[in-house]
Amino acid sequence: MVGIGGAGMSGLARILLARGHAVSGSDVKDSTPVEVLRAMGAAIAVGHHADNLQQLGQEPTVVVTSFAAIPQDNPELVAARKAGIPLIRRSDLLAELMEGQQQVLLAGTHGKTSTTSMTVAAMQTAGMDPSFAIGGQLNRAGTNAHHGTGSAFVAEADESDASLLRYSPTVAVVTNIEPDHLDYFGSAAAYYQVFDDFADRVGPGGHLVVCLDDDQAARTGVRAVQRGIGVLGYGTAEAAARYPEIAHAARVDTTQLQGEYTVVHATLALPEHAAVKVRYILQIPGQHMVLNSLAALLSGALLGGEVDKLAEGLSEFTGVRRRFEYRGEVDGIRVYDDYAHHPTEVRAVLRAAREKIAAEGSGARIIACFQPHLYSRTIEFQEEFAQALALADVAVVLDIYGAREQPVEGVTSRIITEKMPQGKAVYEPDFSAAPRTVRDCARAGDLVLTMGAGSVTMLAAEILATDADSAEPADAASSAGPACAGCAGAEDSTR
Repeated sequence: MVGIGGAGMSGLARILLARGHAVSGSDVKDSTPVEVLRAMGAAIAVGHHADNLQQLGQEPTVVVTSFAAIPQDNPELVAARKAGIPLIRRSDLLAELMEGQQQVLLAGTHGKTSTTSMTVAAMQTAGMDPSFAIGGQLNRAGTNAHHGTGSAFVAEADESDASLLRYSPTVAVVTNIEPDHLDYFGSAAAYYQVFDDFADRVGPGGHLVVCLDDDQAARTGVRAVQRGIGVLGYGTAEAAARYPEIAHAARVDTTQLQGEYTVVHATLALPEHAAVKVRYILQIPGQHMVLNSLAALLSGALLGGEVDKLAEGLSEFTGVRRRFEYRGEVDGIRVYDDYAHHPTEVRAVLRAAREKIAAEGSGARIIACFQPHLYSRTIEFQEEFAQALALADVAVVLDIYGAREQPVEGVTSRIITEKMPQGKAVYEPDFSAAPRTVRDCARAGDLVLTMGAGSVTMLAAEILATDADSAEPADAASSAGPACAGCAGAEDSTR
């Protein structure tokens, strides 16, 4: 397994090892997932070399890789081709691991990891013990994958390279659809089509489950019904009224409680079952999380889970690492971390933070520390990012995390901050200076959110460790001012 320490790859390695397979792999560095897999019996090399294929004393029967993340000239891939060893994608392996089980596949532009995690938590509490593979780490389980004793296998279905078409779901969930990964698909129409094709993968007697509050997801459901696929919709009563063609399987109403929790009132109407009312308390803020929990409840119920027990599992769900994850407090400043890296995700997280503050009645401000992910995405959605980040009181915007992409000449995060309202944005090109810049912006009672899919997650701990009393006088060439310009209401806080 090339890149075995990655979030997706390490999870599948866990399942292979639990099933008694011999596993070897490589990664660029040691990490906690790598150490855990070694302890479970995997042979893992640090660095990529052709002779890593011999770690088990013989050549592997197959080499697993991510075609998007691992370059084709990787020495292990080159050696495997020369030796005639089959190369397969991670999604191909996942499909093989799920064969013969009831497959619950969670898809959508946003919310896959959270919804998958909620589904797992609900089903575990209902005694269903599903196998699962998640792109994040469950707070309660402390792991991203598990080989269960139950008949169900729950996993994310990634659309970024159309790999979701490799699966044959019993229950296929689509949380939302918004054009993304256009570097692969080329057009919004092609992106929409992959979800229609995913719906066609639902097996006989299975169901496509769509969020009615998302128009594109609902339209996908309407088209699927016309093709004879069993479709169930979930969402608010207002959304259901817009799509009467889809059976309204689950309706939700919510009530804020104590700023930390949301009381969810849901009504489930499954095929050939009487409507069931259920009430549970959700510990994760945001209306988008309420909808995600409804998808989880419906998925577990479709496989025979006891509704009250599923709801109990949702009440106990404390989240996924990097999904509005509380990291600590310093000098009265609360710091959270989130994986949001698309404008819609940024908007949803900031709105959830607003809901939390409003329920508390604290009047706290929101300081967002955002790192754009990928040059292509930043260029494509620069206007949308600016609008989403404007929901924060101040946005400290770091330079672009290129990941697999090469830098684009002349393109920096300024293309976002220059489009934001005056006094709202601070452009911080120096990653190491970001914790100080954030602390200069924040004051007691504020809520700080570090957001992005790259290295920005490391800053939460550094912000908490930065001593406010050690602030140096700001240099005009490298700082927003004696206090953050966004806080001071300067006319132009873009650095």
